[in-house]
Amino acid sequence: MSQSQTPAEIEADIARQREELAGTVDELQTRVRETATRQAKIAAIAAAAGVVVLVGVAVYRRFTH
Repeated sequence: MSQSQTPAEIEADIARQREELAGTVDELQTRVRETATRQAKIAAIAAAAGVVVLVGVAVYRRFTH
């Protein structure tokens, strides 16, 4: 970027930088969405495992007492 840019060159540079930033924002949104989805799946699996353990304990106690 030189000091002698014309207004049109400056506007073109700004437009290019906006496009680059938009792409970066899109990439970050995708990463955040993927991470959130992954975390939600892990939480669902953990909850299901907890339910299985509780049911298992209840069944065990029912048949051993």
